Parts: sequence; C-alpha cells; structure tokens
Amino acid sequence: MLFPTDLASFLDLIRQHGDAAYSLMFAYAASHSLLLALFAGYAAHSGALDFGTLVIVCWLGSFAGDVIRFWIGRRFGTRWLRSFPRLERAVQTAARLADRHYVWMILLHRYPHGIRGVAGFAYGMSQLSWPTFLALNFVAAGLWSCSVVAAGYAFGHISEKLMSDASSGLGLVMLVVFLGLSWILSKRLERVVERS
Repeated sequence: MLFPTDLASFLDLIRQHGDAAYSLMFAYAASHSLLLALFAGYAAHSGALDFGTLVIVCWLGSFAGDVIRFWIGRRFGTRWLRSFPRLERAVQTAARLADRHYVWMILLHRYPHGIRGVAGFAYGMSQLSWPTFLALNFVAAGLWSCSVVAAGYAFGHISEKLMSDASSGLGLVMLVVFLGLSWILSKRLERVVERS
C-alpha cells in the first residue's frame, strides 16, 4: 500500500516508520507549531508513537527552531527582510511587542497560527539577552510540547470512548473537525496578538 486510505492504516504506517515520524516531528516542531503535534498526540494515544518520546522530540524541536530564528534575527537584523515587506512589518510588530512583553510573548507565541514564524526573529532583533531568551524559550517549549501533545492524546482517548462501536471513518471525521477547530482557535489568537 503506497498511501493509507483510512485512519487505522495511516496509524499502522506511522507505527512501522517510527524513527522517521519522530524526525518529522522534530523538524515540524522547529518550524511550525500546532496541528501536526496535535495529530501526533492522537497517534501516541493509539500506540503508534510513544507519548514521552514524542513530548521530548517536540520540546527539543520547538526550542531549537526558535534558537535558530533568534540567532538569525540577532546576526542579520532586518536587512535580510527588505525583499519581503509584509514579513518585515510582521517582524517589526512582534519586536515591539517583545520589547514590552517578552515573557508573555515567549510563553504564548507558539499557540497563535502565524506568529510563531516571525517571533523568534523578532526576539533576536529586540533588546532581549541570550541567557534570558534561552531560559524562557526552554520553559515555553516544554509547556507547549506537553500541552499540545497531551491535548491530542486526550482527544484520542475521548474519541475512542465516544465511538467504540463506530467505524474508523467517523474517527477520521472527528479528527479533522478537532484539527480544524484548533486551527480556527489559533487564527483567532493570532488576531488578538496582532491587535495588542
């Protein structure tokens, strides 16, 4: 089978290629935030991935991704952004927020969709010191990893109880609805952060 056609087959594929799945999760956590980690938590509930390993992989990936973005922002400032005016405006807005509310920004920037990509660069361009950033980022990455993976895991537990007699097609529909609602919530959080 080249591509699984139902949720059970997809989870079996993840189970068979666990090392690749963890590598993908590390890279994804380093670059993005929410949806794949939620699904990975769901996969951990089904036994396709190990919950503890998944939390650690997401934690380290999220931490590393923001450290790299911080370094780029600190090293190159805004000169590399001049070709991307929309991105430059977003980074400057995030940098202003970081100068005023860096603790809350670092703790919460992983959750709203969109802000994660620019926040690390903004921290690097702000007055935030390396040691302060590293400490806060480590804690924030751990909180994010635990909460998002646990939310996906809890969804797996709840959906299993609700549809113990239902088909896996219903489970896939419930998963898509859960991920869609998570995405909508993250977009709303992004708008709230942009208005701040």
